[in-house]
Amino acid sequence: MEKDIGKINKGEYQGAVTDIVIGIREYNGKVGLDIREFVASEKYTGPTKKGLRIPGEKFQAFKEMINSISEEDMKQPEQETPSENLPPEQETLTEKKSEELPDY
Repeated sequence: MEKDIGKINKGEYQGAVTDIVIGIREYNGKVGLDIREFVASEKYTGPTKKGLRIPGEKFQAFKEMINSISEEDMKQPEQETPSENLPPEQETLTEKKSEELPDY
């Protein structure tokens, strides 16, 4: 089964145009979500090794994680505060324990 969902233009570099393509693909007899870079150049046109595959049985957990991201989360901060300038009571992401993250 092959079904393209959509693509996002990543840009052009040294004459090669790169797109991020999202699709449903079968690999080794199993269906999954494929998010992969495709390149179009004079030498080669097609998929690259750069990408990831979400197995079909893990798709619901992946979808829940993606849907938990808000538009506000994706906004660029106006100015980053280096962690050494933070008050001691404020913890950073690197200081958080992995058990605090939701397990899907």
